[in-house]
Amino acid sequence: MNRVCLLHTVAGLPAVFADLLRGEVGEVDAVNMVDETMLRDTVAHGMLARTRRRVAAYARFAEESGAVAVLVTCSSIGEAAEQARAEVEIPIYRVDEPMAAEAVTVGRRVGVLATLSATLQPTRDLLRRRARERGEPCEIRESVCPGAFEALRNGDPGRHDEIVAAEVRRLAGEVDVLVLAQASMARVVDRLPADQVPVPVLTSPRSGVRQLRPFAAG
Repeated sequence: MNRVCLLHTVAGLPAVFADLLRGEVGEVDAVNMVDETMLRDTVAHGMLARTRRRVAAYARFAEESGAVAVLVTCSSIGEAAEQARAEVEIPIYRVDEPMAAEAVTVGRRVGVLATLSATLQPTRDLLRRRARERGEPCEIRESVCPGAFEALRNGDPGRHDEIVAAEVRRLAGEVDVLVLAQASMARVVDRLPADQVPVPVLTSPRSGVRQLRPFAAG
């Protein structure tokens, strides 16, 4: 059975991705590494050189541990994930790359919703890069849900979901497709009635984890 490594910056995500691996990928030996300090540092200071070094170090550790691929589940450190590819022989996947590739094919006006401002720039940059590669026009409209991240950090996921849901409904009326920049926001979409969201809403976990399908047991 192939071993794959998932690198997280939020403690609650290994359980989310365990379910997705079973449903979307198949049988793999999944190893989770969680380092919440990388997200804290990025939120407080932006992308630091030490964060880049640590992502590369985790990738090297995963390779030495026998992993055949690494999935970085945090969009905020996606840039560091791409740079770490030069450090190892195994593939390193950003969780949000499939989502970005799909978004720029759906419509010109792309809404990006996040609960952390630190996540907006890497998601925006990735979308613009994918649009340029395809020669597609891309007008990005951004929004940060005020108070949502703080509610989640303070142990109030219900309040977090309420704030995110309200902003999803508002921003969906202004764009052709809506992108949720953080994996932790994905569950909110499943709970919204379809008639409240008139445009496609793309999330990263499900499509992101499918990148590991080639490594599943046959």
